Amino acid sequence: MSTKVVELKTVKVGKYIVLDGEASKVTSLTTSSPGKHGAAKARLEAVGIFDGQKRSLVKPVDTKVEVPILDKRVGQILAVMGDQVQIMDLESYETFELPIPAEFEDEIRGAVGTDLGVEYIIALGNMKIMRTKKV
Repeated sequence: MSTKVVELKTVKVGKYIVLDGEASKVTSLTTSSPGKHGAAKARLEAVGIFDGQKRSLVKPVDTKVEVPILDKRVGQILAVMGDQVQIMDLESYETFELPIPAEFEDEIRGAVGTDLGVEYIIALGNMKIMRTKKV
């Protein structure tokens, strides 16, 4: 599990954070100061990258949180088998299978034997296809 620890006040909208053991993309972040002697609080809302679940967090802004280290890679489509696609990484030449995301299904099914590849991410031991790309 490759993560780094940062303070909550340094997290920005659009960045990634680990909530409930899942890598999540921050969708909104608000901070407020409750009073004269109170500490500033942050309310963060995020959506899981791999499961799509909405998560929220309310903590003081100086709280330490984990940020996942994302590895973005490019792969070539080798075969489509049902709802799975076989991909070869273009750097390490390893092959693996990933589920086909619904939004890219038509593109990926017609891409075998063409110069269309996929960009995928690896975070916390999970992989997901993020977009299609010319290789």
